[in-house]
Amino acid sequence: MPDDTVPSATTPSVAEFAAAARSWLAARLPAAAADPEQRVWGEGSDDVSVFHRLSFEQERALLDRAMAWQRDKCDAGYGAITWPSEYGGAGLSDAHERAFSEAEAGFATPEGHETFAVTTSLVAPTVALFGTPGQRARFVRRFLRAEELCCQLFSEPGAGSDLAGLATRAERVKGEGGTGGEWIINGQKIWSSGAQFAGWGELIARTDPSVPKHAGMTAFLIPLDAPGVRISPIRQMSGGSSFCEVFLTDVRVPDELRLGDVGSGWKVALTTLGFERGGSGGGRGVGGSWERLLGLAQWLGRTGDPVVRQQLASVYIHQRVRRMNAARAAAAAAAGQPPGPEGSVGKLLWVTGMTEIGQVAAGLLGARLTADTGEWGTFAWNDHILGAPGYRIAGGSDEIQRNIIAERVLGLPGDIRVDRDVPWRDIPR
Repeated sequence: MPDDTVPSATTPSVAEFAAAARSWLAARLPAAAADPEQRVWGEGSDDVSVFHRLSFEQERALLDRAMAWQRDKCDAGYGAITWPSEYGGAGLSDAHERAFSEAEAGFATPEGHETFAVTTSLVAPTVALFGTPGQRARFVRRFLRAEELCCQLFSEPGAGSDLAGLATRAERVKGEGGTGGEWIINGQKIWSSGAQFAGWGELIARTDPSVPKHAGMTAFLIPLDAPGVRISPIRQMSGGSSFCEVFLTDVRVPDELRLGDVGSGWKVALTTLGFERGGSGGGRGVGGSWERLLGLAQWLGRTGDPVVRQQLASVYIHQRVRRMNAARAAAAAAAGQPPGPEGSVGKLLWVTGMTEIGQVAAGLLGARLTADTGEWGTFAWNDHILGAPGYRIAGGSDEIQRNIIAERVLGLPGDIRVDRDVPWRDIPR
């Protein structure tokens, strides 16, 4: 480890850590473009896309660069800052992690990718919580280092918002003595981000159809190169293929890859989704920003219009509220509080803000969105406007988030669910 990485003899102060991080970053990366609030209109990339619009080869190359950068950070002690040393982490505080993020933002780092974030921020902590000692030793460090990638295999054609209604079956074939053995999995998953690039999938399957739907599911880690797995990318209206269908036909998975207890799949799924929604609250750096939207209004000479000014103020307020909510979530995490239903607030704020940005941009641009004339910063907004609606569904629809907030945060009466105590196999489909 180079001398300018994380000090190992004693725990560094946040200031010492940040100074070492800036030195390490400066030795490896060029400085980032100007601060968004100071950026000159027309300079640099005008990309405001929500989803990548790349060929398979281009997206694979982008992902490889992000993975290599994560491994470099892990080698230097900056890739898993708050994780314990047993997983290759530095064992430092959330304040140290925030300090590194702020330092890293000043440099031109490789572009991130959804599959990369799912692996390091959603699946790795889920395995750390529910995995056996062998699973934690096998997967967590490699996932954190992005040496292997893992996608989510949750949603199905008939089980999206009602995830607990999923129909993919896992049937157990026990080994000698009635223990161990393997599971045979059959079914279909959909909207699996980055499955075409992942080597593993966190899968939720139904293992007991004779009990109510929430009780009869089990989680697995399945190798996506196993016989019987077929992955089919879905072409989106924005031009990319960020999501996939995954077909599973007689896929054999050893019991050693079961994640958590039999029947605890719903708990595992909620934990992963909790990490996802909590991460959404801080914003993912995708799509157009408030600063870019303000620049567009200024370029078009519309900032004197009182209606536009009101719209811009609304977007700014949403941004500030989201950031304050994210700071509150970070403080809770620093205090050791696991992700809970309040994560839905962050996810809803983030999606609402992104949708509002697209609506204001569309109103400002009008006919400029109908054809690409080559004018910088105009037609590019199409990628934001076409992509933003996807996140109103991804990670749990807006309606589901509102129900979670109402019932589990505010304590309001829940919806009437006539199938709550009905065995899954008896529910009409």
